[in-house]
Amino acid sequence: MSAHLKQDEPVTSNRLDGMKQGIVGQPLSRVDGLAKVTGTAPYAAEYKIDNVAEGVLVTAPITRGEVASIDKDSVLSMPGVLAVLNDERLTTRAAQGTANEAPQQDPATVCYWGQPIAVVVAETFEQARDAAKHLEVEYRVHEGAPLDPHQVTPEEQDDETVNQGDLDDAMARAAHTVDVEIATEGHASAAMEPHAAIAEWRDDKLTVHASLQMPNYNIAELADSLGIEESDIRLVSRYVGGGFGSKLGISEETVAAAIAARELGRPVRVVMSRQQVFQCIMRRSETAQKLRLASDEDGKLDGFAHHALVSNLPGEEFAEPVLQSSHFLYGGENRQLKLEVARIHRMTAGSVRAPGEAVGMPALEVAMDMLAEKSGVDPVELRLRNIPDRNPEEDLPFSSHKLADCLRQGSEKFGWDSGPRKPRQQREGEWWIGTGMASAARVHNVGEAKARVTLKSDGTAVIQSDMTDIGTGTYTIVAQIAGEMLGIPIEKVLVELGDTNHPRGPGSGGSWGAASIGSAVYVACEALREKLAHRAGTSETELDLRDGSVVGGNSLVELLDGEDISEVGHYEPGDIADSHTASGFGAFFAKVRVNRFTGETRVDHMLGAFGFGRVLNEKTARSQCLGGITWSIGVALTEALLFDPVDGHLVNCDLAEYHVPVNRDVPDVDVLMLEERDPVASPIQAKGIGELGMCGGAAAIANAIYNASGARLFQYPMTPDRVLAALPN
Repeated sequence: MSAHLKQDEPVTSNRLDGMKQGIVGQPLSRVDGLAKVTGTAPYAAEYKIDNVAEGVLVTAPITRGEVASIDKDSVLSMPGVLAVLNDERLTTRAAQGTANEAPQQDPATVCYWGQPIAVVVAETFEQARDAAKHLEVEYRVHEGAPLDPHQVTPEEQDDETVNQGDLDDAMARAAHTVDVEIATEGHASAAMEPHAAIAEWRDDKLTVHASLQMPNYNIAELADSLGIEESDIRLVSRYVGGGFGSKLGISEETVAAAIAARELGRPVRVVMSRQQVFQCIMRRSETAQKLRLASDEDGKLDGFAHHALVSNLPGEEFAEPVLQSSHFLYGGENRQLKLEVARIHRMTAGSVRAPGEAVGMPALEVAMDMLAEKSGVDPVELRLRNIPDRNPEEDLPFSSHKLADCLRQGSEKFGWDSGPRKPRQQREGEWWIGTGMASAARVHNVGEAKARVTLKSDGTAVIQSDMTDIGTGTYTIVAQIAGEMLGIPIEKVLVELGDTNHPRGPGSGGSWGAASIGSAVYVACEALREKLAHRAGTSETELDLRDGSVVGGNSLVELLDGEDISEVGHYEPGDIADSHTASGFGAFFAKVRVNRFTGETRVDHMLGAFGFGRVLNEKTARSQCLGGITWSIGVALTEALLFDPVDGHLVNCDLAEYHVPVNRDVPDVDVLMLEERDPVASPIQAKGIGELGMCGGAAAIANAIYNASGARLFQYPMTPDRVLAALPN
């Protein structure tokens, strides 16, 4: 059976609040946690499949050109080598998230340094790796490949362009103005698990165990790449060791494994090296941003402008949505927003955790801090004065809005001093100490989702979907929702995810996973409750279930009478998405110390206050916030993709040289979750949290650096050399 809900109207009934089991929202430990910490949870490369050959990708050492020839004989006689494949169906880029079709193919055409051009297969990984290094390839190099986004004519993204009122006039008559340029470096997802796939063909049917975020789209992308039907493919991705956007689309190793397995008639595993992951999987584009703000004497915005330049390869539609929250976060009648894309020959730019806000908010919130200083208004108060009642560009109501509450409660818990703020007011030895803050915002999205919920005759439940858990807690929250709706303890709910033989979930990305798959499970459980209510002789709304029984009545086992009952919940976003602006909101507060001699910055304390609808699991939600704040520290202080200006190759292509925050970099961190019920966001009244936790946090650190030392920096990351250069005399 199937139950369908298309959300065209707000869902105002708080059904989950009225259930009796009392497990939704509770800080329950992950149901998959034991399997992960004991090493029994199989990741993509770890499935036990007999007779597996090993494949290693061969990548190009040129920026742009063509493969003139490949001398396969140069390695085919090496020990264990089985094949060298340069099939024209091999993909040369990862697919963009939700692409639903094959990414760029044709490996003979090279578009960036590090692009895969072939795959070598051998009996062992070491043999394949050695052969890949010795394969003789000749190239025809095309000179003049643009590498610098500032040296090409960019393309304006018309759908991001906004011109309202007269910004120049607003700037001319304003009491206070800010006109500043701020740059961010590119970022890597740097997920713990590298990209990997094992492909196996049986009777013309393909099974691939892979590390994927969105099997519901990936199956179509793989089918299109291979020229076969989706019905001939099964994707399995039960456990994913992090994704952060890098595994949204099908990538080169998955297609290569499938082609090689078909060619050899045996299973083939292809695992990217850490360097290959950095070199040919999605990067976050660097940005060059210009912000102009115009306010009255009291800091109230009248003019607001945000321009951004990003980059990508030729032929890619994705453009880092830097302006995403700038469209609605603050008021200002005179508005000008513009996004431009420069076509250059670096690896594909795509979605990395919190695409858009992760780099747009740190720039905007530094500009707001500068306006606060110029207008003499406390930074928290300045933001409170500029919260719009409605979307200032589309004149739409907000589904809910917790920014003011986050600012007020966050500042109180942090101990924010709203008195006069001047740099270099506190010092301990050679360290200047200061504080800073910033707003947070991240657009809320939902996606179509299906999930099957089966209530077994023994009183247990099984949830099935191809939805993935990329470390965010999906296994646990869907079990909590089903347990709550059906009145079953969570230990009696089995969750099966990451298999395209199950109903299609929404995939994990864009922070839409929990609200979307949770809503599908909710819809299925509502339908099951109707069946149970009929058997119990009552209405569904009056049916009280707890601990496997009707309160004051029969047990579920008795009601089921030896029968399993099942429903597929189908949730679909509807017209509600066009009638409201939905977003999560928050505020960051940071305390830092800056060394007066070395320019080193140490973060002593951070607090994030967030409003994102219903909290489905307090522990997993807090974990997501902690992860986002940690990444904010990386954006602020250490993370940057560095490219050679001559040939465009990525210089720091491993975790030794791409510096993510480690334990000693992360201070005492507080998280304040301001729970609410958003009837527009989803039927379960929840919004996404996976990305909100890093949207603007870097600016709180940047503003604290200024408050501590007087160094106002306009380029992220704010490394010691840059801090030293910006210190006032």
